[in-house]
Amino acid sequence: MTVGIIGYGRFGRILATILKAGYDLKIYDPFSTDVPDKYRCAQLGDVCSQSLVFVAVPIRDFLNVIKDIRSHIGEKTTVIDVCSVKKYPAEVMEKNLPSHAGIICSHPMFGPDSYSQYREQKMVMHPLRDIYFRYDSLKDYFKSHSIRIVEMTPEEHDRQAAVSQGITHFIGRVLEKADVKSTEINTLGFTDLLAVIEQTCNDSLELFKDLQRFNPYTNETILQLEDAIRHIHSSFNSPECQDED
Repeated sequence: MTVGIIGYGRFGRILATILKAGYDLKIYDPFSTDVPDKYRCAQLGDVCSQSLVFVAVPIRDFLNVIKDIRSHIGEKTTVIDVCSVKKYPAEVMEKNLPSHAGIICSHPMFGPDSYSQYREQKMVMHPLRDIYFRYDSLKDYFKSHSIRIVEMTPEEHDRQAAVSQGITHFIGRVLEKADVKSTEINTLGFTDLLAVIEQTCNDSLELFKDLQRFNPYTNETILQLEDAIRHIHSSFNSPECQDED
């Protein structure tokens, strides 16, 4: 089976690495000069006619790309997104893709800096419109590559990701802005904190903004975090914390 990939950015490369072990690939990305010649497609329609088509583009570009490909989708094609949020791309695909297109939602819980074929990874998947019954075989393929599948609806994914992902990226960016750096007396916990800065800030600022903007639950989570920071900070001056005369 031939799989199409639209987008060959940092994650598109990882996706191609995982898929090329079991599928023939066709890749379309007019803005990348790094696509290997044996996979490169000059025409969008060549990629969109394949049985499986992964859309690996930034979240902010997702709507426009889906609108661009909808007239090219083959009669028995299933489209899979890999966005870091899920409600938004699910709604975009349901609204804009033709009725004959299958739809599978996914979020690989790893990226270019954390992926390793030598340790188990996690990936969220949901069969939004699995009319060609490709969901199970795709799950099995990823499982065979040490990727554990977590089945979850787009809404539940975003609720949990607002905590696990939204807070992590937010704190990483805040610590970078505060110019937090390594010291000569790092504790183990502080070393782990520095790793959070490195991991989150190595991703693009655009991705960080998209995680905040396109997950409907992230803003509420961040506001709760800010309230907690103010509460704990103010407690320093509470009577319980004052030294007795």
